[in-house]
Amino acid sequence: MEVEFFENRIKYKTQSEAINFPDDIMKKEGKISYHCDICNKSFSQIKNLTRHKYIHTGKKPYHCDICGISFSEKGNLTIHKRIHTGEKPYQCDICGKSFSQVNHLTNHKRIHTGEKPYNCDICDKAFSHGITLTTHKRVHTGEKSYQCDICGKAFSENCHLIKHKRTHTGEKPYHCDICSKLFSQTGHLTTHKRIHTGEKPYHCDICGKSFSQNDHLTNHIRIHTGEKPYTCDTCDKSFSRSGDLTTHKRIHTGEKPYHCDICGKSFSKGCNLNKHKRIHTGEKPYHCNICGKSFSEIGHLTSHKRSHTGEKPHHCDTCGKSFSEISHLTTHKRIHTGEKPYHCDICGKSFSRSSNLNTHRRIHTGEKPYHCDICGTSFSEKGHLNTHKRIHTGEKPYHCHFCDKSFTHGNTLTIHKRIHTGEKPYHCDICNRSFSHKSHLTKHVCIQKSDCVGVC
Repeated sequence: MEVEFFENRIKYKTQSEAINFPDDIMKKEGKISYHCDICNKSFSQIKNLTRHKYIHTGKKPYHCDICGISFSEKGNLTIHKRIHTGEKPYQCDICGKSFSQVNHLTNHKRIHTGEKPYNCDICDKAFSHGITLTTHKRVHTGEKSYQCDICGKAFSENCHLIKHKRTHTGEKPYHCDICSKLFSQTGHLTTHKRIHTGEKPYHCDICGKSFSQNDHLTNHIRIHTGEKPYTCDTCDKSFSRSGDLTTHKRIHTGEKPYHCDICGKSFSKGCNLNKHKRIHTGEKPYHCNICGKSFSEIGHLTSHKRSHTGEKPHHCDTCGKSFSEISHLTTHKRIHTGEKPYHCDICGKSFSRSSNLNTHRRIHTGEKPYHCDICGTSFSEKGHLNTHKRIHTGEKPYHCHFCDKSFTHGNTLTIHKRIHTGEKPYHCDICNRSFSHKSHLTKHVCIQKSDCVGVC
């Protein structure tokens, strides 16, 4: 009976839903082998052949009773349901982290063991995941088989295409259960949650510094190695991060793809747009835990904290002067080099700082973007607005440590201190007399020169 059963073609259900098994069921080394009559793949068990045939027929008989999505295999449905239940039955015995799938646990354990069993046969690079190797090989082949049907952009991975399409649809299916913020990618949500938990699972084995994102660790390690693998094909400048190269290239192209929907201003960096928008909203989300002062940018908070600690970690290798911010060191170095890389496209004047160029341009445009919310007076520079506001508030933040006198302006304090120090930095090149105030020198020189009579 068993032989007769296998000699005949087996059919399930109606003819339209038939799954046919071939007559040529073969025996190999005493074992029966079942062959797919479409692709000739072999299976040792008839149930495995049945499941395999669903690939060809497209049949998905297992349905999720919560969201309705269908699967060709019961095991895949079981795994899917854990999305709804939150069940994670597979636990790492090293760190205790749990997973919904056993293969995810297997892959995770390689973080602890360092195992990388998948090797590229072209460049010998090793990977902990098979799919990562498959993706890596496309670097060598240049294959991009997944194409967006909206804009035509092609991708090497289907998941990248799915993520990309959300830029067109605006879909953000992942939400934070703590603050309700929405995200287009599950990885972005995972990273975001670490803001709430403070988790930093990626550690530098050179200096011990920890990071919330693996790519931040990768970028950090290049500080130690000095590696800059991303090179600009226009000017040959090299970068340690691909994102920095992309941003740099916009200097050459002039591209500014990020637009403010309030005032229309454009930016070459998304982070600069986010910072700019806070001018409109007044948002200052970064708070100093020492004095409570708030800032619109985290970099400003980091710099501010050094006013409490006195830390100046950036040193000039020419004169030894130290700075609390690396940007201040970069600007300072131009005193030694004489470099002025920022040029006005209206009058050609050059500047050592981009901020000075921006301020200078307002001479041509007449722009005064900083407005006093008390009296409405406008200013071309933010510093001038801050100084002006002290007229209304009476604030005098600059204190003399000799006599405790306070001032609204930093330069007024500098001039005042010369009373105590006796410093006279302004010298007359006619009689060599020195003065503590520049204005005093100007008047003195005017008296010395006969052509200034009647002017002073």
